[in-house]
Amino acid sequence: MKILITGGAGFIGSHLLDELVKKGNEVWIIDDLSTGRMENIAHHEKNPKVHIIIDTIMNEKLMTRVISKVDQIYHLAAAVGVKYIIDNPLKSMEINIKGTEAVLALANKKKKKVLVASTSEIYGKNNNKLFREDDDRIMGSTKIIRWSYANAKALDEFFAFAYYREKQLPVVIVRLFNTCGPRQLGEYGMVIPRLIKQALLNHPITVHGDGMQTRSFTYITDVIYALIRLMETEKAVGDVFNIGNPKGITINELAKKIQKATKSKSKIVKIPYEKAFEKGFEDMRYRVPDISKLQSVINYKPKVDIDEMLKKITEYFKS
Repeated sequence: MKILITGGAGFIGSHLLDELVKKGNEVWIIDDLSTGRMENIAHHEKNPKVHIIIDTIMNEKLMTRVISKVDQIYHLAAAVGVKYIIDNPLKSMEINIKGTEAVLALANKKKKKVLVASTSEIYGKNNNKLFREDDDRIMGSTKIIRWSYANAKALDEFFAFAYYREKQLPVVIVRLFNTCGPRQLGEYGMVIPRLIKQALLNHPITVHGDGMQTRSFTYITDVIYALIRLMETEKAVGDVFNIGNPKGITINELAKKIQKATKSKSKIVKIPYEKAFEKGFEDMRYRVPDISKLQSVINYKPKVDIDEMLKKITEYFKS
């Protein structure tokens, strides 16, 4: 099969590329390297079945040409990470809204199947302990920039559903809950690589807020399995799925596990949100998915637990 991955040099995209190539597919990737890295895909540079394009998904002529060649599109290209969104609000909204609209419009011309990557941020400030796909969304003020990401990705979902309903474009939407693994960087606000790097350097392990916010973390191999299986499953078309781990952990507990896993001498230090991000910053108290829908469609169950995950990521950073 011939497949396009937008954002293919990123953390998730590069692992997806590895697996799709392993399965014998011919893969095109496009990435502007704003958050992706050539190091993630360098091992594919001489592979005749991998076509690497360094450009933006906003290049309509280029995207038209590539999309005409492929059977499926994994649309992962996006501005991600709380810190990146806050530092680059205009660029983030442009790529997350206009970029997705452009990909869907071009895919629709040839009726190419598309997977659209969305986010757990969609749920906003809803205080549910577990999030179901049909739960209400509660958003903060438009003056709080971090909510622009949630709203941009919501528009992505609305676009995808509209193309499915009005144009019969085959789409699958996924909401990712804190995917973690090798190649992920902490520079854009991703908590596990940030804390592991601090711990290995024996710098203070900085926990934002009171540390009682609950999150769930899913290892990259579990996420890649789910993405590919959903694209292979006809029942998934025209629907949205949480992809994550239903076992939550507070950030305080996570910091202690990282301290232990890295054998670090670092102390755990609490940092106010306003100091870490910006004045008036708001966060979600809980972000743990209900994955019963995903389980019913592809028999999904995450295999890598938090302790094994931290061990693997620590080994990666040490190497």
